[in-house]
Amino acid sequence: MCVQKSIKKILFEINQCKNIYELNLVKSKYLGKNGYINNEIKKIKILDKERKKNFSIKINKIKKKIINAIFLKKKFYISLKNSSSQRRFFDVSLSYQDMKNGSLHIVTQSINKIKSFFEKLGCEIVFGPEIEHKYYNFDALNIKKNHPSRNFQDTFWFNKDYLLRTQTSSVQIRVMKKKKPPIRIIVPGKVYRNDSDLTHSPMFHQVEGLIVDKNINFSNLKWIMENFLLNFFEEKIKMRFRSSYFPFTTPSMEVDIFDKNSRKWLEVLGCGMVHPFVFQNVKINPYKYSGCAFGLGIERIIMLKYKISDIRSLFKNDLRLLKQFK
Repeated sequence: MCVQKSIKKILFEINQCKNIYELNLVKSKYLGKNGYINNEIKKIKILDKERKKNFSIKINKIKKKIINAIFLKKKFYISLKNSSSQRRFFDVSLSYQDMKNGSLHIVTQSINKIKSFFEKLGCEIVFGPEIEHKYYNFDALNIKKNHPSRNFQDTFWFNKDYLLRTQTSSVQIRVMKKKKPPIRIIVPGKVYRNDSDLTHSPMFHQVEGLIVDKNINFSNLKWIMENFLLNFFEEKIKMRFRSSYFPFTTPSMEVDIFDKNSRKWLEVLGCGMVHPFVFQNVKINPYKYSGCAFGLGIERIIMLKYKISDIRSLFKNDLRLLKQFK
């Protein structure tokens, strides 16, 4: 093909392109690796010195003209697309569509509410690892080796030493080993137990609280629990403290609230005075200091407050349920 004739043909093809897709095909045909320009350049090596010079000048001019023509054509299509996208049609007769805003999950909202209450009492928010050593999860909390919670059927073990923590109380041990009294902390976080039904989940959220100082007694704990529950449920409720057993507290109590609908007492949390053995494990003098602790499942008190019957509903991301808690 004659060089002068070829440039006219190429420019004509570029001008005939109806969209960017066709333009890219033409670009590949003439400027691509196996395109016309590269094939012509390969012929230079067989020419003599004088003809090489003249041919190189001509082919470079053609290449520049093709690149410039393609650039201008592409710019035209882009400007055409932008101008058409800016032309928007508004129908003023249409009704206004309200924006659908998201919100925090009810579990997150509840954790924030609990944190806010205890921060006002001077408690520090503390977090710890979810993969825990048995010493912090069991041994230091005075939980014996034959305790049912250590069974492989009840707990997710990685090996004989490490497990997914069954309670956030393990963080209390970590704090007491590093920090000396006075201590005021709450520990929110995920815990794991091998249990699943309407009221239990293999993973759920828990908040543990710990106060250690001189002259802490059960009256202090009782006052805190009563005011906390009144603040969380936002209504006057009947509650009772029932004697119970936990390896890491003595005396130990479970707190129940009276459900007006079912006319039954329902357990909401466990609490008690820190066991002297626990203090000994973390080298805190039990004759000088005393402490109170409590623990509760977040999903459980949410279910009680909002009358939710199935804990699994909180993890299904069902907007029909979740949008009620905006």
